[in-house]
Amino acid sequence: MRILIFGATGMVGQAALKAAMLDATVEEIVCVGRTPLGLSAPKLTELVTPDLFDLSSLVDRLVGFDTCLFCLGVSSGGMSEADYSRVTYELTLSIARALLPRNPKLCFQYVSGEGTDSTEQGGVMWARVKGRTENALLGLGFASAYMLRPGAIVPLDGIRSKTWAYQFGLTLFGWLIALLKPVMPGTITDTRRLGATMLSLVRNGYSKPIVRTSDINTIA
Repeated sequence: MRILIFGATGMVGQAALKAAMLDATVEEIVCVGRTPLGLSAPKLTELVTPDLFDLSSLVDRLVGFDTCLFCLGVSSGGMSEADYSRVTYELTLSIARALLPRNPKLCFQYVSGEGTDSTEQGGVMWARVKGRTENALLGLGFASAYMLRPGAIVPLDGIRSKTWAYQFGLTLFGWLIALLKPVMPGTITDTRRLGATMLSLVRNGYSKPIVRTSDINTIA
């Protein structure tokens, strides 16, 4: 299996990368991002570019993948809807459209979030933008596409969140989340289960394109 990952430096991206690195059936992992990972492994290749809107210098290397795990994302805090749309909707669709003609069998997986608004009409800005992004991706015509909507994610295996507030909350209340996780499978998951789910989706598919927290825990 050949896997392409965008956003491997973030918490979700680290989960995807760790799962792929540990899986013996994954032959090649290519990570695309703005900053290097600082990792070295025989099956890992890094493609670093300062501008993800312009992949023209990389497109010849983005061919023949089984899945793209799209884990890029930013917090909407303090951002206007236009700015958030640019880095969420426009960037995601720009990359997806570049990949589609070069990877006819691609399974595209987009990590969104619990509360995403598929109607695109709700009162929460980030949820509207994420919903518009999901809807557009599902309409592009990939061989298969899944929109993952995890709720609270517990980082395991040394993984940490790059979002300061999220990591601070985990540091303070991680013990409580760990206690609640077994009894709240529809709300809480962890990086290990998220990574396992991504690999399962490309291998086995799933009955629906929207994959919520309870689905992630069931699939994993």
